[in-house]
Amino acid sequence: MALFKTQTAAIYGVDALLIDVEVDMYLGRPENFMMVGLPDTAVRESRERIKSSLANSGFSYPQKAVTINLAPANIRKEGAGFDLPMALGLLGAMGALPADALSGFLAAGELSLDGSIRPIRGALPIAVCAKKNGIENLIVPVENAAEAAVVEGLKVYGLKHLAEAPRLVGDPGSFKPAVPPNGHCHDDEGLLKLDFRDVRGQETAKRALEIAAAGGHNLLMIGPPGSGKTMLSKRLPGILPELALEEALEATKVHSVAGQLTPNAGLLRERPFRAPHHGISNSGLVGGGSGMARPGEVSLAHNGVLFLDEFPEFPRNILELLRQPLEDGEITIVRGAVSLTFPSAFMLVAAMNPCPCGYFGDPNRECRCTPPMIQRYVGKISGPLLDRIDIHVEVPPVKYRELRGTAESEPSAAIQERVERARSAQRARGYSNARMPSKLIRTHCKLDAAGEKTLEAAVSRMGLSARAHDRILKVARTIADLAQQDDISVSNLAEAVQYRSLDRTYWV
Repeated sequence: MALFKTQTAAIYGVDALLIDVEVDMYLGRPENFMMVGLPDTAVRESRERIKSSLANSGFSYPQKAVTINLAPANIRKEGAGFDLPMALGLLGAMGALPADALSGFLAAGELSLDGSIRPIRGALPIAVCAKKNGIENLIVPVENAAEAAVVEGLKVYGLKHLAEAPRLVGDPGSFKPAVPPNGHCHDDEGLLKLDFRDVRGQETAKRALEIAAAGGHNLLMIGPPGSGKTMLSKRLPGILPELALEEALEATKVHSVAGQLTPNAGLLRERPFRAPHHGISNSGLVGGGSGMARPGEVSLAHNGVLFLDEFPEFPRNILELLRQPLEDGEITIVRGAVSLTFPSAFMLVAAMNPCPCGYFGDPNRECRCTPPMIQRYVGKISGPLLDRIDIHVEVPPVKYRELRGTAESEPSAAIQERVERARSAQRARGYSNARMPSKLIRTHCKLDAAGEKTLEAAVSRMGLSARAHDRILKVARTIADLAQQDDISVSNLAEAVQYRSLDRTYWV
């Protein structure tokens, strides 16, 4: 046999595209090994890995010239996941596998020199691609099998060594398909144990976080060092609604492509919580990098929370990159002729001091900053970016009496119940309030005459933009949903306006 075909998949953004691997052998020198189809360096280096792994798995290397075509040729192929399908193609071309042995199979995996199969990125998108193209069987490294097995209707086989592959394709019945794991899978397990019960005082901030969780709103907390901003933020995932299956699949695909899943992991069960340092690069935050673009923190936080502590310490040009994902729920990365779109529908939670020294407005500590210093500090956050943050709340120092008090705070479970009820009402309308299209605001955020007067006075007095006007109405709708009210009352609206008061206090 001279020509043999196998199938694999190439990661493209957070999805995978079906790739045909055509292996042709013909008379010529063995060192004449040609690979075509836009392979990157890692793919071109596969010849040496395949040669050694075949020898160490009990197979010979062909003593002929070899050409491997990765089709379609206009898609760039990256990574070492093509090793396994190309090795299987070589075995088929040498006659070690029957002509139709790999019919109905898709394979992906990196080979070690000893023939063992190493884990890869993007096993879940590859499994989705196989199912979409009607392929019934998927061969992946054993560490990726549980991840890929979450796709229903697909038989996933996890292999440890290349020597197992011929036996699998010859007799699939002798191998047991992988099953998805039960229970939680998240690399931030510590966040699951954090509870609002442990937070003393800060009732206003807790209320703001509850509203943000109920409507999916972005939130900015301003307060002096040690007031509890970070502690409060880390407890936010504990009151968010549970991930729906579709949301879990989307989030897991992003983490899979980024190589963030632990071995033998299944679907993410908890909403992501990402907290990058303010020294992060552009590509680290929004995605990109050399070669094919990879997801950044805004995408890793998809369907979860992106927490930016010390908000003004982030370079302004990096903060401005947040404007597109905050508005559209996705980020587009352009690399040459390639344009990739990554999902990035996250809740932004930001925390900052009121001034460089941190004690502006603190009743117990003297601020050493001059007014120009304070203006330069808060001026690092642009008006357009601030407009996209729905809720602004001050977090003052905790009073000693509250800190040492014995009264227990409300637990996260009780808050989450109210959040779930509010989200249920929003699902019936088709959108979370934060993502409500502008054309539906008049339908779902109607005000009576008193409400119209209150809103008009607030917008005129505070000089708010049209975007801030819409966000006040969306927050008021969420407050009404938490109260299980069909209509927005004046008190709901007044509370929503209160969460924009920092527009006047700090940014004038």
